[in-house]
Amino acid sequence: MVQGGGAIGFLCGQAGLACLSYRADVKSAVMTHATEQTPRKKSWFTCFAQATSNWAGSQSAFVLAFGSIVVWAVTGPIFKYSDTWQMVINTGTTIVTFLMVFLIQNSQNRDGKVIQLKLDELIRAVEGAENALINMEEMTEDELEATHAKFIKLAEQAASVRGARGRDRTPAAAE
Repeated sequence: MVQGGGAIGFLCGQAGLACLSYRADVKSAVMTHATEQTPRKKSWFTCFAQATSNWAGSQSAFVLAFGSIVVWAVTGPIFKYSDTWQMVINTGTTIVTFLMVFLIQNSQNRDGKVIQLKLDELIRAVEGAENALINMEEMTEDELEATHAKFIKLAEQAASVRGARGRDRTPAAAE
C-alpha cells in the first residue's frame, strides 16, 4: 500500500492494489525475461488513477451515481425546483466529468503502452518478423504511410496467391 498519502493510500488499499509496478532492467538494449523484474513503487497518481478507474467501472459506482440522481430528483419538490437545486446536479456532474476525463486518458495511455510493448515483444520474438516495426509509434506520418502501402501490397500478393490456388481446384480436379 502507498505509504502516507491519506485518502489515496486508503483508496488504493481498498481497491486491493499493492501499488507496486515492475521495472525491467534493460542491459545493452536487450529486453530481459519477466522473472528478472524487480518490484518498484508506483507513483501516487498511478495508484490513485488505477484504483479510481477500477472502482468507477464497478457496479457499486453505478448504483451510487444512480442513487444520487434519484435523491436529487426526489428533493426537487422540496426545494421547489429552484436554481440552486439545479446547480447542485450541474456542478456535481461537471466536476466529476472533468476529473474522470484525466483518469480515463491516463488509463488509455497506460493500456496503449502495455499493448504496444506486448506487440513489440511478439515482433521481436517471432523469427522472420520485420523488426523495423517494433518502434512504429515513433515513425513520422510519411514513414507510416509508406509502411502501410508496403503491407497493402503484401496483402494483395497474398490474396492473388490464394486466388490462384483456388482457381486450380476445379470441381473436376477434386473428384
